[in-house]
Amino acid sequence: MVQTLPQPALLRAGVLRIIPLGGIGEIGRNMTVFEIDKKILIVDCGVLFPEEHQPGVDVILPDFGYLRDRLDDIIGIVLTHGHEDHIGGVPYLLRMKNDIPLIGSALTLAFVEAKLKEHRITPFSMVVAEGRKEKLAGFNLEFIAVNHSIPDALAVVIRTTAGTVLHTGDFKMDQLPLDGRLTDLRAFARVGEEGLDLFMSDSTNADVPGFTPLEKDIGPVIENVISRSKRKVVVASFSSHVHRVQQVVDAAVANDRKVALVGRSMVRNMEIASEMGYLKATPDMFVDLKQAANMPEDKVVYMSTGSQGEPMAVLARMANLEHDIEIGDGDTVILASSLIPGNENAVYRVIDGLTKLGANVVHKGNAKVHVSGHAAAGELLYCYNILKPKNVMPVHGEYRHLIANGKLAEQTGVPHERVLITEDGWVVDLENGIAEVVGAVECGLLYVDGKTVGKITEDDLKDRRVLASEGFISIFCVVDENGRVVVGPEIRARAFAEEDHVFDDVKPQIERALAQAVSEGVKDTYGLQQVIRRTIGTWVNRAHRRRPMIIPVVIREH
Repeated sequence: MVQTLPQPALLRAGVLRIIPLGGIGEIGRNMTVFEIDKKILIVDCGVLFPEEHQPGVDVILPDFGYLRDRLDDIIGIVLTHGHEDHIGGVPYLLRMKNDIPLIGSALTLAFVEAKLKEHRITPFSMVVAEGRKEKLAGFNLEFIAVNHSIPDALAVVIRTTAGTVLHTGDFKMDQLPLDGRLTDLRAFARVGEEGLDLFMSDSTNADVPGFTPLEKDIGPVIENVISRSKRKVVVASFSSHVHRVQQVVDAAVANDRKVALVGRSMVRNMEIASEMGYLKATPDMFVDLKQAANMPEDKVVYMSTGSQGEPMAVLARMANLEHDIEIGDGDTVILASSLIPGNENAVYRVIDGLTKLGANVVHKGNAKVHVSGHAAAGELLYCYNILKPKNVMPVHGEYRHLIANGKLAEQTGVPHERVLITEDGWVVDLENGIAEVVGAVECGLLYVDGKTVGKITEDDLKDRRVLASEGFISIFCVVDENGRVVVGPEIRARAFAEEDHVFDDVKPQIERALAQAVSEGVKDTYGLQQVIRRTIGTWVNRAHRRRPMIIPVVIREH
């Protein structure tokens, strides 16, 4: 559905405005703005990882453009949990104004503060926990425990004079969670009885029937795989998945192996989780990489990042023989994570590379080594029936997930017109129990490329894709006043699978084309460069079926 919506009218007093700046129609860069009476509250500020058609991009941020002139109106950023797609954008927002308060659970804020330290930012943090209530300007906040694939996740109830909103963050309803921390359905029920005007729910698994399997069922599978492995074992997961790391540590100890953490973010996050008591492990259960290198292969489990096939992450470098840990015949690699949509090709390329090296690669497709952290359809139906919301706005998911979530709401009695399927930048106003789309603000993708933020355009990315797939040709020549070539044409090619001598055929064509152009009145160097570009472009396309980037340089002889 592609719609062009008008700019929204000015926000009237007492009306709650909700604007998603990321996380709608995508898995990642979750961020939602809530505004009432000229005060702004933000829920989450995450990143999205680039796909193959975005070469050179490190991460993608929500579009902060809407906030650029409103920074003094922001009273706080609520962070629902410590995954990168919910906290990874915080340093870039705080670069714009570093004293915006951060509100979240102890572990979430610890992960964020470690990240901010690398950016040399000291934040203003407010630690909250389930059951806690806080008042910030016109927002009365209540935090509710939810179960997810990271400890200390929270949903947030936002009460205003315009109505009550429940934002789940990411959640599921594991009935036997590893840490004993259930999604608090009793608190959900109390909110429902009080009257819920808008339910904003995680949609990631809305198209998956039934219930998400139990996290506790994964541990025995991982332990079994490790017990059958006679050589090196590498387990890849998200660097913040404390529960999964706990299961790997337990399995390693049961098989008389030590754990070596690999990857800067993995080491940092697990040190934090261990210090705070979320990871139950003692120092003697771990070794560093140097120690591991001198131990027998059957005495170590490497716990690494790179489960999404990221080209610079540990696992991809192992597959490309670019890492100190060498994978060979009889080694075991476990990918203990789900595939984020868009990463499939990259992940399967890593799996193929590891398999080619002789490894036994165990992943969700051939063994039960991961369960999702998101509520499936059956769990969402429970929530709708408990909460009985007046309006529903599915969040956190690609378009098909949002649609599926909306249909679940309708099945439980929410009227079709009260289910809002939105897009990033759409503006929703809540007033008198009715939520409706009232317009849209400009909302695009903000790219992080090295130290540059936001200055990459779609044209830049297109140029990079051309360079990657088609190559680059440069042509240099000096011409006299009659258009006769006196130096060159010198042709150089890069990432073009031909020898330089193949261009011998086109050089005379370039000389004739330049002479003809000058005879027809073309005098300026730009016009002559365009002649060269057309001539060699046509030749390359016909002779080699390629469309490389062509950079001609013409200098006039004086």
